[in-house]
Amino acid sequence: MEAASPPDAHRLQRLALIAASALVSINLWTGAPLLAVWVGSQVQAAQNGLSMTALLAVVVTLAVTVFLLAVLLARINGRYDQLSGRPQKARQTSPWLRSMRGEREEDIRRESGISGIERVVVIAVILAVLAFEVWFFFFAGSSLPNA
Repeated sequence: MEAASPPDAHRLQRLALIAASALVSINLWTGAPLLAVWVGSQVQAAQNGLSMTALLAVVVTLAVTVFLLAVLLARINGRYDQLSGRPQKARQTSPWLRSMRGEREEDIRRESGISGIERVVVIAVILAVLAFEVWFFFFAGSSLPNA
């Protein structure tokens, strides 16, 4: 019996990473804002108006949560690339050290294409924008007074 090739041996792990990336991508759009609003509502005292403390809590919670989810998504992408055998991306160099033609990064992109994780993130962004547009145009209603 011969051993399975590396791309086939890790199929289940790659599938789990794709599912995790979908979950993290969706939570960037839904979970992080909901958590931030919930934290702001817990900080807000029983007042009629909005306090600056609650607003600051929402902004800080949202920033920290989105940052942590983005770091997690980058780690998931790195692990997926490692399991699928994709070459590591070239490190970003300063603009003044780059070639004016910029062929190196383009060659790498052309050679390896986009990964499954990148596809999942793009699909999640498209679905989030479409969901927002449907909500905005069909369900949100108008805040303008009726004349």
